[in-house]
Parts: sequence; structure tokens; C-alpha cells
Amino acid sequence: MNMQTGNVLAPNPPKTLAAMQIPVVMMRDIVLKTMFRRNVAMVTEIAKSVCLPPNVTQELIDMGRAQGLIEAMGTLKATAVNNEMEYQLTESGKARSLDALAQSEYFGAMPVPLEVYREQVQRQSIRNIQMGRDQLLSAMGHLILPPQLIDQLGPAVGSGHSILMYGPPGNGKSSISNGIRDALGDKIYVPRAIEYSGQVITVYDPIVHASVEEDVDDPNSLRRTSGRYDTRYVRCERPTVITGGELSLSMLDLVYNPTARTYQAPLQLKSSGGVFIVDDLGRQAEPPQALVNRWIVPLEENKDILALQSGEKFEVPFDTLVIFSTNFHPNEIFDKAALRRIFFKIKIDGPNQEDFLKIFAMIARKKKMPLDEKALLHLLNNKYPQINNNYANYQPVFLIDQMISICDFEGIPYQMTPELIDRAWANMFVRDESIVH
Repeated sequence: MNMQTGNVLAPNPPKTLAAMQIPVVMMRDIVLKTMFRRNVAMVTEIAKSVCLPPNVTQELIDMGRAQGLIEAMGTLKATAVNNEMEYQLTESGKARSLDALAQSEYFGAMPVPLEVYREQVQRQSIRNIQMGRDQLLSAMGHLILPPQLIDQLGPAVGSGHSILMYGPPGNGKSSISNGIRDALGDKIYVPRAIEYSGQVITVYDPIVHASVEEDVDDPNSLRRTSGRYDTRYVRCERPTVITGGELSLSMLDLVYNPTARTYQAPLQLKSSGGVFIVDDLGRQAEPPQALVNRWIVPLEENKDILALQSGEKFEVPFDTLVIFSTNFHPNEIFDKAALRRIFFKIKIDGPNQEDFLKIFAMIARKKKMPLDEKALLHLLNNKYPQINNNYANYQPVFLIDQMISICDFEGIPYQMTPELIDRAWANMFVRDESIVH
């Protein structure tokens, strides 16, 4: 029976060795390497280290014993569960471990075969999410957005297709991207590692994935809630990968570690089931068109193609909501074919004067800065006409933080005056002038 998280079906733990779909020698070697590196001796300890049920782990230990690689130490040790036999590697077992470590340093959690992982991706697809208006509004509650923007964002997020957000800088494209991530809400299962063609690819990355607390069994409850899913996976928030100007095409390839002889999943595979945000598109060393061309097949076919060191290419699932965010007009950085492949194009503009004042008042309240009508009129009537009344969402925070810094420095209570507005404004823009060298 599958356990459920939100609307996501959890992966069942494997019941037998035959159900594992990984080469048996590879599994046996991972057990030997783990015993050697972690110095674990009891089946429950070994099972926990390789993230397999004890009965499946016992099958692998029995196989190692039959091959003269593992031996029972002949002592029973009392554990919380029962009396357990301790095991150790024989001399041949140690030699085999060292051989196996020379081929690949990987030990610990047994990898999930790519085909099995593919099924889990389907169960927890970003495209299965039902996104309602209330859900999106509550995640965006800290932002003041025009109603028509939510009208556009809702269907875009709910479809799980790519989104391009464009518009002048400083208007919250990054904040909106983060709000979309927060609105997703449910939990998914991320494999610690996957296996393809005898190669191990590590996927779970504590920098990208936020693991969630496991359910702890209530000793008085008859129903066990923990330990009911495959622990080769980590239960996590839907992941978010945010990249900016540093993004390069090579980051979207498998990363081979020549020392450990294992691979690390590229960013888009780590973000499966979640969101991949390409912020500041147009600031990367690669032209935006080249970056989008790399995404075309994955975006259209929900699959990506990766290559091993040997040159062998293989398909992995691509199940990611890609959000491109740029300060450029889309026609300046993409051709029509690329634009056609990005499903939703949403302009994020600066606020009108009414929304600007709402944001200003909200930030002032939050930062305990009293509002002053004379100072605000000075800002609206004397300052903004200098920049053609171009309001931006970042400006209230900037101006209020500047006035707070000045008040702190001058040793006066927080206040808003035309003079303080002038001093804050002077730091927001740099005057055009020639500098003599």
C-alpha cells in the first residue's frame, strides 16, 4: 500500500532482492564498501546505512557469506529490536571492498534505478498540481500586485509549463518567482542517487533540497506511519533552483567526479518536481538564445538528454516549472521560434502611483517609520517628475531604509521630512556627469 503526502504517492520500499532492478554484484559491492567505510556490523545498522529494508539487506549479506566475503562473528548483540548477529568482512571481503572502491568510491544509500525513478516522477509531477486563486494569493500575500497579474500567473503556474517574466528592474520578478515556489506547498520524494548502466548519479543535494521532518511513531498508536516508504528517497519540499548571471550551459550537463568516479545530477535534474528560476536572463556569458535553445527539447517533450563520460547518451525525465526572468524586452533577446516555445509571457511592470503609495505605507509600518504628508507630497510632486514618474517596487524599501540609516546616524527619532527625502533620493540615482581622470 502506498503512503500519501498531500497528493503525492510515496514510493514503496522494495520487498525482495529480485525486485530491485539493479545489478546484483553492484548491490553486493555497495554493502561491502559500506561495511568497510562505516564499520557497521549488525543487519539493522547496515540496512539503515544502505537505505534498504532489513530482509533485503539480509539477502545481500547471505550472498556475501556464500561467496566467502562476509562472516558471522558468532556473537549475538542485544538491540532495541531483538538479539542480533554481528557480521564482519573476511580478508577476501576487505580485498574486494578495496577493489570496488578503486572502481567507484560510492557507498551508502543504494541507488534507485532510472526506470523506477521515472515512475516516481510521474506520481509527483509538477503538472499534477491543482493551483487555486486562494493558494496563490496566500503565498503572494506580502506583495502588492495588480489583480490582472494574478489572473495571468494562476493558469501559468497551474499548467506546469514555462513562464517568461519581463519588465523593468526592481519590480519584484524575483519575489514573484519565490512566491510561486511557496504556493506549491506539498512534499515530494527525492532519490539520494539514481543508477543508469551501472553508473551512480547523486541527486539529493542539501543545498537545493529542504528535507522535512519524518513522522515519529506514536508508541500508543496501532498504525505505524514512519518507515512505510522507500528510504532511498528523502522526503522534501518541492525544490527550487535559482540561477542568475553565473548560469552556463555546462551547468546543465552531468558533473563527473574523477576521484570518486561518480556523477552528480545537473541543476535541472535536481529541480525535478519543482521550480527552476533563471534570473537576470541576458546577463550570462552565454547568449539568452543559446540558453533557451538548450531547453527547447526538454520543455516540449518533458525529457532531457544527458551524456556519460563514455559519450553514451540517455534520457532522464524533465519535470520542472522553468521561470525565465529578464529586464530586456523578449524581442531583443529571442527569435520568434524560441518565444513560441515559452508558453506564458507575463510583463511585470512598475506600480501606478496608488499602488506605490500602498507599498510605501506598508513598508513604513513594518519598519516603524511614521508617515508624513508634507514629505510624501514633496516626493511625489518634486522628485518623481525628475524621472518621468517611473515608480518601481524596490523604491519604497530603498528610500525608507536610507532615511532610517540617516536618523540612526544623526541620533534622532525615525522621521520623514522633505530634507530626509532629498538625502535618500540622492543615493537612489547617480547624477550623469563626466569624471576627469
